[in-house]
Amino acid sequence: MQNKIIPVTLLTGYLGAGKTTLLNHVLNNQKGYKVAVIVNDIGEVNIDADLIGKGGVVAQTDDSLVPLQNGCICCTLKVDLMQQIVELAQTGKFDYILIEASGICEPIPIAQTISAIAEDAKSYGLPQICRLDNIVSVVDSLRLATEFGCGSYLEKETDEEDIENLIIQQIEFCNVIVLNKVDEISKEELEQVKAVIRKLQPKAEIIETNYGKVDVSKILDTRSFNLDEVASSAGWIQEMEADEKFEEEHDHEDEDEHGEHDEKGEHHHHHHNHEHGETEEYGISSFVYYRRAPFDRGRFEDFANNFPKSVIRCKGLIWFSNEPSIGYVFEQAGKQVQAFESGEWIASAPKYEQAQLLKENPDIAEDWDPKYGDRMEKLVFIGKDMDKKDIFEKLDKCLNK
Repeated sequence: MQNKIIPVTLLTGYLGAGKTTLLNHVLNNQKGYKVAVIVNDIGEVNIDADLIGKGGVVAQTDDSLVPLQNGCICCTLKVDLMQQIVELAQTGKFDYILIEASGICEPIPIAQTISAIAEDAKSYGLPQICRLDNIVSVVDSLRLATEFGCGSYLEKETDEEDIENLIIQQIEFCNVIVLNKVDEISKEELEQVKAVIRKLQPKAEIIETNYGKVDVSKILDTRSFNLDEVASSAGWIQEMEADEKFEEEHDHEDEDEHGEHDEKGEHHHHHHNHEHGETEEYGISSFVYYRRAPFDRGRFEDFANNFPKSVIRCKGLIWFSNEPSIGYVFEQAGKQVQAFESGEWIASAPKYEQAQLLKENPDIAEDWDPKYGDRMEKLVFIGKDMDKKDIFEKLDKCLNK
């Protein structure tokens, strides 16, 4: 008997975006699938009474609806999630598993947890029982218009940092974006919202709808999820990669025009303005800030504490003059700003280790700076009506050359 591999769809989206409405729509139009539902917080769920009555398609009285409470499946309930998926698959009763994440869940850890089930089975020579088929992010178009598209920043919200950060993460990590409640905003606002989404997540399919009414084939059994591809699909990553390609194409031109190095030994091509990232739609644009010299920690912290309100998303690599061996990942989403260690630069390793590491990483060797090695400041900015010149000038004042 052939082992049955059960597809899994993950529904994410902030509180009130319409995840449960979409879930109900899918269950009521599931085209013959026997669907089990895992709900992270049963307090958020209001499965329609008429749906529950249709022969027990999904009901709290049977084993097709599994609540996971008192925690988030992206962190404290990861083990519980794995156990429930395995148990549902082993019953042999279901063709599909739908997971509705809590509105405060981050999608990446959940995707990694589900994918780990298949990887663990493979490692131990066991049959695969499930596969992550699709990640769907439900976005409240009205909320996004208010927060990002129209340039206001949740002024009346007390937990605004968490809200903006979560919405951005949920948009960045998915296959499909269900843009819900589109009738509640104007056509102009809708175009602005879509422009924001395309900058944050250029590869996901955007489906415009009301009341979560979408073609079920876009949600179930799509075979569209690939962890590596989705993990690299965020807009800031695409901008970073485009910038690197731009540099490669223009390095020779810069050297011919300016000479190979300036008097400080820095490559000029790290200082051009990267105009390729300046495509602008409804005031939504992106650019890359790239320098090799270190930031002065105090000056950069002052900049971060007064981060430009026009910036929706910023992420990249930075380093500081008082800690030259350590690289940091800087991350900003809305009003939430943080930096965390990403490891040591190759330039800080002993010479014999450097030689080996550069041999193993020819792309780093090719971009090696004679003064700074692989150290760099490289930040992608995505925002609305950003003053790029002002941001560059302020960041340049943070450098400690």
